[in-house]
Amino acid sequence: MPVIPFTQNPLALKRSICDVFLGGTCNNSTWRDNLINHLTDDVKYFNPVVSDWNQAAKERELLMREEASFVLYVLTPAMTGVYSLAELMDDSNKRPGKTLFSVIDVDILPDGTTLKWSEGQKRSLAAVTEMAVNNGARHFSGLMDVADFLNESFGPRY
Repeated sequence: MPVIPFTQNPLALKRSICDVFLGGTCNNSTWRDNLINHLTDDVKYFNPVVSDWNQAAKERELLMREEASFVLYVLTPAMTGVYSLAELMDDSNKRPGKTLFSVIDVDILPDGTTLKWSEGQKRSLAAVTEMAVNNGARHFSGLMDVADFLNESFGPRY
């Protein structure tokens, strides 16, 4: 009987240290809290948002992004930079099977400010969505769809 190398033996595979990396919009967006409130205790997540962004936080984020079973990018109108878009496209190319994303149309900040995408931004995001999906990333229409997918993926049957 041939010996199956450790890396090919499905019985040797163990659950990742993190089920899902919560990437995407920061800037006081509350999407992470909203999503976390809908995840079961079975889903292990990593929230990279910290009060003091330093080298250790950056290194931990890179490690968790690499080690997570899934990387999730939620893009909301609160984003002011484009790094999350770059991460989404990078992961949709390099790790399409573990890349999840959602584009949220409206973001309500903790101070009550409501933000919406402009028509031009919506057209650009539609093109980004098409490109990421064509690369193999999985698109979700909203946070509840993401929560349902993660809860089913890592629930008691896992």
